Parts: sequence; C-alpha cells; structure tokens
Amino acid sequence: MNPDIKCIISDMDGVILDTEKLYVRFWCEAALFYGYPMETHHALSIRSMARPFAIAKLKGFFGEDFDYCKVHDKRIELMDKFISENGIESKPGAAEFLGFLKQNGYRVALATATAPERTKKYLSALGLYDYFDEIVCASMVAKGKPEPDIYLYAAEKLGLAPENCIALEDSLNGIKSASSAGCKTVMVPDLDRPSAEAIPLLYGVADNLIDVKRFL
Repeated sequence: MNPDIKCIISDMDGVILDTEKLYVRFWCEAALFYGYPMETHHALSIRSMARPFAIAKLKGFFGEDFDYCKVHDKRIELMDKFISENGIESKPGAAEFLGFLKQNGYRVALATATAPERTKKYLSALGLYDYFDEIVCASMVAKGKPEPDIYLYAAEKLGLAPENCIALEDSLNGIKSASSAGCKTVMVPDLDRPSAEAIPLLYGVADNLIDVKRFL
C-alpha cells in the first residue's frame, strides 16, 4: 500500500454512476427540442463543467441566443422521466471498490457537479450513499470544475492535503480541476479515452474502478 495516499475523492457521473451517457443523450434531445443542433461532441465538452463555464461554452457553439436555462430544464425533465421508468445504474465494481476502501481505512469523498438532493437520491437508490465520508457539490464552492475549488474543499473537509488524495475522474474538465488542486488524478475512462490534453495531467489511467486498487 502507498502510505502517502490517505483518501479517494471521486467524481460521480461516469465514475461511480453510469449516468454520463444519460446526460449526453438528454442534453442533445433537449437542445434539439428547442432547435439547437447539439451533437454528442458538444455535450461531451461540458461534462462536469460548472454552469457559468457551460453557458459560455454552449453560446460559443450555438450563438448568444442559446437559452441555457430553458434547455437545461428540459434536459432534467427528460432525464427524470427516463430514470423514473428505467432506474439508474452504478458503474461496474462500484460497491465492491467503495467497500474495499472503507475496509482498508481510506477516507472517501465525492466531488460532483450534480445538485446535492439529486446526488443523495441517486446514490441512496443504489445503496452507495453511506460509503462517502464527505460529499461536495459544485453549488458549495465559488467556482466549479474545471477550477480546482471543489477538490480543494473536499480535501479540506477530509482534513487532508490534496497531494495525499487520489482523484478519480472521467472527463477533461474534471481532470483539470483535480490536477490543478494538486491531487493525484487517475482517469477511469467512460465515454472517451484520455486526450492529448489530459495525459500530462494524469497520475495514471485505470481500466475500471477495481483496477484503481493498483494505484493505492
């Protein structure tokens, strides 16, 4: 075991929960509903991105008249309907991995762009909520991902220095956030592989959550 690693701080969507694919799908459907030609690559570019940054990014794609709030609310409506009818899934090995961390004395925190009430609802539905010692959402910090605030605050709440934390991320925005906070950032790929921009920022790449154990 690496004695320098005291905790894991993980993103939620695409790392713990298999929900990133739903965000991408319903961002595109909601935008198309209002006549904006959003495609998968547009939606991928705003993964984990805090609202102010996402608004600027999407206006850059679709023009200043892009109505973020209207599209966002429609995305929530569509995604909520889908989840109510089909449920929600965790990523393979999530419960096993989180259980391993607790059994071996690691502190565990979540750093997510998802709102607190939805975070609790989703994790509780799968019996994963109680594995986390701390949960930090973007609404709790001044600036969300890709800024470092959320990881700095999560480490602070755990009482640890960022360099003693492994951060688990699946998106470039999350990787930028965790890396700039000083965490040892491990990518657990979900919808894409590590990009040329991401690779220099990474401590490593894991095939899945169980594979993260080799970095501990």
